[in-house]
Amino acid sequence: LDCPVHDTNKRTWRHLDFFEHQTYLHGRVPRIICPKCGVRQVNVPWAREKSGFTLLMEALLVLLAQTMQISQIAKKLGLRDKRIWTVISHYVAEEMKKADFSKVISVGVDETSRKKGHEYISVFADLDTGRIIHLCNGKDASTITSFGESLNTHNGSLDQIDNFCCDMSPAFIKGISETFPLAAIIFDKFHVMKLVNEALDEVRRLEQALNGFLKNTRIIWLKNPSSLTKKQLKQLGSLKDMNLKTVRAYNLKLSLQGLWNMQDIDSANAYFKKWYFWATHSRIYPIVRVAKTLKNHWEGIITYFSNRYTNGLLEGLNSLIQALKRNARGYRNDENFMTMIYLRHDQLKFDLPI
Repeated sequence: LDCPVHDTNKRTWRHLDFFEHQTYLHGRVPRIICPKCGVRQVNVPWAREKSGFTLLMEALLVLLAQTMQISQIAKKLGLRDKRIWTVISHYVAEEMKKADFSKVISVGVDETSRKKGHEYISVFADLDTGRIIHLCNGKDASTITSFGESLNTHNGSLDQIDNFCCDMSPAFIKGISETFPLAAIIFDKFHVMKLVNEALDEVRRLEQALNGFLKNTRIIWLKNPSSLTKKQLKQLGSLKDMNLKTVRAYNLKLSLQGLWNMQDIDSANAYFKKWYFWATHSRIYPIVRVAKTLKNHWEGIITYFSNRYTNGLLEGLNSLIQALKRNARGYRNDENFMTMIYLRHDQLKFDLPI
């Protein structure tokens, strides 16, 4: 406050529209000479430093971005997309800096596609609160390391994580084992059943070449009987009367679903042992293969019965994220995509001026 004024600069800020008219604030802002910092511009109370918008205008942009596409906002307000992204990214980043992960003990991770091709981002969520706590590029072991670094910078520690729920990706398993050696790995039951469904569909496709009745029946085998229409149930009934490998594989799938109803680890172990014997003696190669895969990962599967954590939350979030991507017809870069995910689905509470 005791520093002398060096000169003044003319500044302009975009303010809230006055009815249908764009509104701008103009003013001359002093620059002072500081013995320690040199020449510096004085901050004004109605705008952020180096921002071309007033605080109220930025608040409006953040609020609109929670329900509208950035391109729609730009068109409505006569702005360039890039200027809006700069504002949104700033506020999201500031809120994420305040995040406190000191109470996070159970984490779920899953990948979701960034765009067509093999481009992914990994999504980490707190399984107890349902909040997205980290996003990063890729789906390899380095994503786990990235999450560990984020945890350390938000009042957390690697040792506090007790459970890590994921699919059977070797990269995730390797990353969790190396970065979170004290955490129990839980292989999500949805991904377990996905493996079985993929094996079942493989059986159907192989048998379809010999039996024309199996054509156009894919959806019947992948759905549970309770989800089928009357027409599909009738078709399923007629197919189950045939001596088909697909039917046997389907019955094995339905039988495995009963595993998740077991009340304790001992019951689950006994149930899986019987199912494994049946599956490996079925002489249906895709089913035998997946049964052996499940046995090799049984330690992670059986952990589910200790705490009942699943990645159902992540599956739901991934659906919302993909809908976000489709509605926007894609994003220019990963940073914008992840910023919008945080904004829409991370339960952020912005301290915006009213």
